[in-house]
Amino acid sequence: MSGQITACRLATLASAAIAVLCLSSPVLASELVMFERPGCGWCARFNAEIAPIYAKTDEGHALPLRRVDLTQPLPADLAGIDPGAFTPTFVVVDQGREIGRIRGYPGDAFFFGMLGRIMNATSGTPARS
Repeated sequence: MSGQITACRLATLASAAIAVLCLSSPVLASELVMFERPGCGWCARFNAEIAPIYAKTDEGHALPLRRVDLTQPLPADLAGIDPGAFTPTFVVVDQGREIGRIRGYPGDAFFFGMLGRIMNATSGTPARS
């Protein structure tokens, strides 16, 4: 019996140690980075059609939207990501590296279709129907 208690305590201590390590190191989660500029008409169209609902979608839960204004310096964690010349440009970033991108805003149906293909190809998440 004492062997089982020791194993149980060891498992508890190991779980606690893993939790502490996870909390002390930065977490690079998957996200959808939107590179935009003030005055961008296609950005405004995205903001009107998709932005209000995006966080409520399956895609929004899996890939939270992060906006980056290209008139400002790029954040340090995106230094290795080329934002491209056109806005908006949407880049799926996972663990600090680019997984896929959508150049421009092609409308809501095409946007979700293209994003679904990127997600399906990289993570096994089913494409939006």
